[in-house]
Formats: sequence, C-alpha cells, structure tokens
Amino acid sequence: NELVTLIRDEFPDFGIAVAAYPEVHHEAPNADVDLQNLQRKIDCGADIAITQLFYENQDFFTFRERYEGLGISAPLVPGILPVTNLAQIQRITSLCGAQLPDTFVQRLAEHEDDDEWQFQVGVEFATAQVRELLDQGVPGIHFYVLNKSQATSAVLQGLEWSRVNVA
Repeated sequence: NELVTLIRDEFPDFGIAVAAYPEVHHEAPNADVDLQNLQRKIDCGADIAITQLFYENQDFFTFRERYEGLGISAPLVPGILPVTNLAQIQRITSLCGAQLPDTFVQRLAEHEDDDEWQFQVGVEFATAQVRELLDQGVPGIHFYVLNKSQATSAVLQGLEWSRVNVA
C-alpha cells in the first residue's frame, strides 16, 4: 500500500497496476483478507488489478464477483500463462499456489517427453480459456510470456486476432 501511495503522490500521471489473486495469495490467511488487501491498494491509487496466473476460469469469475461486490471499479484483468511444458508449469504453480485442472495435467502427462505436443495442448487450452474470458466481458488479457512469445502468438492466432485488432 505504501508503494502505491508514494507513486500516486510523487508521480500522479503514472499508471499503477497491482496484483490480484483469484486463488488467494499464499501468505493471506483467507480469501476475505486477501481481497481486503487488494481493495486497500486500489483505494491508495492503483488504476488496474492484474491477476496472477490461473487455469480454472470459474476461480476468476467467482473472484470477479466478490471484487465487484465490494464496489471496486478499477478494471480487473486476467493474467494468462500458456502452458508449454508440464514440468515447468508444475514448478511455477507450486510457487504461486495456482491449481492446474487434473484433466489438463493428465492430458499433458500422456506425452510428457513430446515438447511439441505439450506446446500444442497448452496453446489449445489457453486459447479456449481466453476465448471464454473475453466472451464473459473481461476488459483485456495480460499474457505472462516469460521471454517465450511463441505460445502467446499461437493463442492470438487461434483467436484469429491480427495486428489490426490487437490493442
């Protein structure tokens, strides 16, 4: 909260984005406290909240309902990390607490040694995930690319977006 306040006071023209946790921050005692922490950041001057990665859209929709229920008006943008490798995403999710759907993990595990197959399955999953989020009216999508833009490019192609209509 102090950093958001400092930036807002010292640099009023800066845009400030803060993190949101649809599956609850791993250090928060519960979902209510976690959401109250986010609300304080918004109240201190944050312009937008971007979620950490998640793989169950229902987690996002439930979180968004609670977020909006508190009267928070700052846009809530979902953060998406397309999966390209099962072992890598399991390491990442173990650090942030995000859950992978069992059926998705099982599908990836079927060909754990086939990088191209895992890439394609991950892109298909992310494309469907993003399509549903957009259909449900999210204000945008934040892609976590981890210096590997190929998966995000493939998702955008799967959505049939071109440079003309990608803002």
